[in-house]
Amino acid sequence: MNKHKRSSFSGKLGFVLSAAGASVGLGNIWRFPYLAAKYGGGIFLLIYIILALTFGYSMIMAETSLGRMTRRSPVGAFENFGKTRLRSAGGWINAIIPILIVPYYSVIGGWVIKYLVEYFMGHGQALASDEYFSGFISNGLSTEICFLVFTFITLGIIYAGVRNGIERVSKFMMPILVVLSVIIAVYSVTRPGAMAGVKYLLVPNMANFSWMTVVSAMGQMFYSLSIAMGILITFGSYMKKETSIEDSTQNVEIFDTAIAIMAGLMIIPAVFAFSGGDPNTLQAGPALMFITIPKVFANMGFGTVIGILFFLLVLFAAVTSSIALTESAVSTFEDELHWSRKKATVFMGVVMVLLGTLSCLGYGPLAGVTIIGMQFLDFFDFLTNSVMMPIAAIAICLFVSKVVGLQKMEEEITQDGQPFRRKKIFYFMIQYLCPIFAAIILISSVANAFGWISM
Repeated sequence: MNKHKRSSFSGKLGFVLSAAGASVGLGNIWRFPYLAAKYGGGIFLLIYIILALTFGYSMIMAETSLGRMTRRSPVGAFENFGKTRLRSAGGWINAIIPILIVPYYSVIGGWVIKYLVEYFMGHGQALASDEYFSGFISNGLSTEICFLVFTFITLGIIYAGVRNGIERVSKFMMPILVVLSVIIAVYSVTRPGAMAGVKYLLVPNMANFSWMTVVSAMGQMFYSLSIAMGILITFGSYMKKETSIEDSTQNVEIFDTAIAIMAGLMIIPAVFAFSGGDPNTLQAGPALMFITIPKVFANMGFGTVIGILFFLLVLFAAVTSSIALTESAVSTFEDELHWSRKKATVFMGVVMVLLGTLSCLGYGPLAGVTIIGMQFLDFFDFLTNSVMMPIAAIAICLFVSKVVGLQKMEEEITQDGQPFRRKKIFYFMIQYLCPIFAAIILISSVANAFGWISM
């Protein structure tokens, strides 16, 4: 039995901003605009919103309710209904995902710190050169220092606890993040030639629709809403009983989708204006944020100021996500190994430094070492996002519908007369569609990684 007293959020706002902070991360800012540009703009956005209101909603509700019902982190939540090998495996896969994600995530957070510092020093033009990014990530010492700075920021917040650390930082950072995204989006859409990008993003065009639009939107929503990472189970366990789960979920949905649209408005119109309307300029992944965007800013008025604001926004988004991932891991160590918060945080720090260093050096001194043809960072990203998270989501759906029972979930959600307006959607999605969707993401992502299909 747990000997330590369970931490809690102060109320609904604390949970919503912390969960939204977990959701709003690098995936929203560099992944969403690229996918939206590649898979049809407005039609991609429409499908994404529909999926967020059905698939995303159901998964957030299931995980948060499971956490609050059991007052445990993922492993304990699964084992709460009887300990079997299968249930333990379901819990542990949810628990291990954040442990593997946060080290490489912190490496990218370090890259963001480097770019922010360079913009502050007025080196915006240097960042816009083709060679700068590849030169920086191949320098093992420089990337390692930036990675360690980001890691220690994360660990410091976690050490402070749930209310004093996570909640306080989220309440400070999230409003600033919203303001910054509005400023940059307004600046971006008012550039000459930018309205073509705005129209492309916001106006659905059925001619751009394909099956891959649905699959990609599904994958992005999964990644974006922090589903199947153990985070929402952990945060649910800190939620007070009088807080409405459905209202909180709705707020997280709105917050996350709004930021994803803002990211699209920040990046797509600016790149459109810069490239003369060529959506192919929006490359995947790091290339967009660390190569294309600095080029765009360098060609704009107030490029340095916008560069500072943009990378400050990205840093805040990265920090709020990394603290959520780390908290999920620390909570597991506290619950399952009965460690103190201090011991759990220090241990997680050691794991982050060891695994993160591999990802850090994977483009420099360790560039010759690959796993299934991937650098360490790319491999950890593939393993967690494309393989483990869909499996974890399937495990949650089956566990909630077959073991816990939907009736019991409803009782948890509706206690104290709390609303459950989208009950029919939740029941249908969890039992039937969510496991199928997760399986589609798993199969298509693995097939894409091995070159069997192209996404």
